[in-house]
Amino acid sequence: MKILWVSPFFLHPTDRGGQIRTLGTLKELHKRHDIHFAALNDPLNTEGPRRSGEYSSQHTAVAHAAPKRGSIGMLPQLAGSIASRVPLAISRYASPRLEQQVQALIASEGFDCIVCDFLAAAPNLPDLGQCVLFQHNVETTIWQRHVERAGSPLKKRFFSMQAKKMEAYEGSVCRESKYVIAVSDIDAARMRRMFGIDHARSVPTGVDLEYFRAPGDSPSSSDIVFCGSMDWLPNVDAVEHFLREMLPLIRRQRPETTVTIAGRSPDARIRMAAEGLAGVTITGSVPDMRPYLWGSRISIVPIRIGGGTRLKIYECMAAGLPVVSTTVGAEGLSYTAGEDILIADSPMDFASACVRLLSDEDARRSIAGHALRLVESRFSWAAVTADFELILEENRI
Repeated sequence: MKILWVSPFFLHPTDRGGQIRTLGTLKELHKRHDIHFAALNDPLNTEGPRRSGEYSSQHTAVAHAAPKRGSIGMLPQLAGSIASRVPLAISRYASPRLEQQVQALIASEGFDCIVCDFLAAAPNLPDLGQCVLFQHNVETTIWQRHVERAGSPLKKRFFSMQAKKMEAYEGSVCRESKYVIAVSDIDAARMRRMFGIDHARSVPTGVDLEYFRAPGDSPSSSDIVFCGSMDWLPNVDAVEHFLREMLPLIRRQRPETTVTIAGRSPDARIRMAAEGLAGVTITGSVPDMRPYLWGSRISIVPIRIGGGTRLKIYECMAAGLPVVSTTVGAEGLSYTAGEDILIADSPMDFASACVRLLSDEDARRSIAGHALRLVESRFSWAAVTADFELILEENRI
């Protein structure tokens, strides 16, 4: 097949879960199909276009720098979003120039299939009725959960406004699209129910098994690691909640417990929560996450807000690292609780699960061993991309 793949951003540097999922999928598809990748790109990012040959035959890059959250550049967008029917998380990536480029490509190239990768790419597609929408999250659910967790009336009002706009926009895009690919059965069912569609099914998340396979001995880095983009609001909430509510409970029993928070662009809320806490390291962006996984005893995913699936859980499993997660954190993934992963939702239960694994080497090895066998048997990129490929074949233009 000749496939046009339209995204809000290029895939390198690869520091977001959605990028990892798209990269793994495209690398497999590119082995058998002609991929033309079109995306917005920050002019300062030379790595993205330069490395696009790893997963595509050709690329189209349109210069576009979405202001960072919390920056002064966000203020005009925030003001404009009040009157707009399009949610801010989407309008940040709208580009008439990319839409024009995509329209020209469709007219001249004769693609067999068009993929709208992420909901944020939708404004840049001239005809969604030709497109397969790849939904990495149910975005409405994320915003609704922000409303539930909002810490102030002003935040609650803003999140509520954005959630309503997102529900209307996301529902419209899902209904218009030729087909919708979700990342879990839960998300597919949620979209069918919320948006009144029946043209949706799921493709599970994969993991690069060889890339994450642990070497013999790795230098110790910390007892607990949290990995992820540290400017993504659900991660900010999770880490802040862990440091304030769970870590003190863990240190009552294990005062020496160390924690590493690894990931790009740490939000000010995280730095404030960690201020004065000995043994807590915030790395910022790292060139390679694997040493932090291999050098830790356990990984934590204390997510309270979110949708889609957490790739980091399967990556930790592939790295031989046992995971403690909330139910929301592991939502949509296949696992057996207590065997492949420990699930705990209250601060007390979460802290107890962490202490158990930190104190019991046999328990750590058992959980890690079961988890590794799970991802090896079912979640290689080659296995999961076969399902994705079949959906594209069924939805040719």
